[in-house]
Amino acid sequence: MAEDFNRALDLLFSCCGRVVVTGMGKSGLIARKIAATLSSTGTPALYLHPAEALHGDLGMVARGDLVIALSASGETAEILELLPTIKRLGVPLISLTGDQLHPRNGHISSLAAAADIALDCSIDKEACALGLAPTASTTTMLALGDALAVAVSERRGFREEDFANLHPGGKLGKKLARVSALMHAGDAVPRVAPTTSMSDVIYEMSSKGLGITTVTEGDKLVGIISDGDLRRLLEHRGKQVLDLTAGECMSPNPRTISPDAFAAQALDIMEQKKITSLIVVSDGDKLEGVVHLHDLWGTELV
Repeated sequence: MAEDFNRALDLLFSCCGRVVVTGMGKSGLIARKIAATLSSTGTPALYLHPAEALHGDLGMVARGDLVIALSASGETAEILELLPTIKRLGVPLISLTGDQLHPRNGHISSLAAAADIALDCSIDKEACALGLAPTASTTTMLALGDALAVAVSERRGFREEDFANLHPGGKLGKKLARVSALMHAGDAVPRVAPTTSMSDVIYEMSSKGLGITTVTEGDKLVGIISDGDLRRLLEHRGKQVLDLTAGECMSPNPRTISPDAFAAQALDIMEQKKITSLIVVSDGDKLEGVVHLHDLWGTELV
């Protein structure tokens, strides 16, 4: 079936409209899932109920679309009644059928015969003890439909960033949230100049409550002072620390992250470096914000 699969993949990739997936009964449930998988991986798709299509919903199909029809027998009456309109519109048809050949007369099934590309989902027998309930057949259809969806998404160059944009809600959306959506920005970012006295540095750190302060020259990040840095300075130098400036106490070249990075990447860096805050910078080390470990609690990553 490799040749037919690749031809079906070519049709999906070249489709300039939407992929309309249809099926009746249990095949219809699988068709809904295939349409959802296509949509979530960058191929616009929708499910069309064949019975409702006969009463007006067929208007959802337009020139430029592509139809994928699922039928275990290949003889589902409601789907066969859609064929004249599909052909009149010149819409390509891919069929997923379990019985390529009619069980009684040995002829190819009506749906497979009408399809531009017929993909064979035939099985030896259903998992049901009676051999009747759609089980193995629907699993085969689902696997083949998912394979088509994944293959066409790879051909489109569908990236992790694209997936994130299509999944803004739920656990997946939270996991793929951008650092820019979680970071503290503007006046909420602790910021001092290299010439700032350490007494003012301590005040800035306390008032912003992030356990760190950035040290900047204009908008450019040049260093960082953390609570840990401050404790070590006090341990070694005592009150003399207050006579120093931020530039004398800062740690240069702090760990940073891009505002376009994913929250999962920020958490990974924090875990590896055993830190609780990351400085967010754009090109040229321009300070954009600070993302704190506490900001990641809502993403359900922590």
